[in-house]
Amino acid sequence: MQADATTPASSQYADPPIPRRVQLAALWASLTFCYLYGDYFGLYKPGKLERMLQGAGPMGPTSQGSLLVVSLLLVVPGLMSILSLLLPVRATRWLCIGLAVFYALFVAITMPGAWWFYLAYGGIEILLCACIAWMAWCWPRIA
Repeated sequence: MQADATTPASSQYADPPIPRRVQLAALWASLTFCYLYGDYFGLYKPGKLERMLQGAGPMGPTSQGSLLVVSLLLVVPGLMSILSLLLPVRATRWLCIGLAVFYALFVAITMPGAWWFYLAYGGIEILLCACIAWMAWCWPRIA
């Protein structure tokens, strides 16, 4: 990178490219945070805690099985942060595409009738999933 006539060379910064794996890991981490914060703020909806204590929810009464299913749904994006860095390229690419599409559809299905904060989070989550799927689909190939 060369300095122009008005900027001294010492004030310019290098901007090395970020590896695709790191980009994907960061996107999965961002998606995980959005899920966590969206669920956290959902606890502030009037009556939400009472319904939780009564065991009523979209998956029916609270049970070990229902909590396991919800836990697995939420743990996968978090694990993809590290798996994007460690798995072979082919596996990483296809997992990113498949899981991002799955999670985007899952969020879209849960959005109708939701409160504004959840619609905002859901829109951001779908956008992050689209970025993950697109970046994985367009993974650079060796020339």
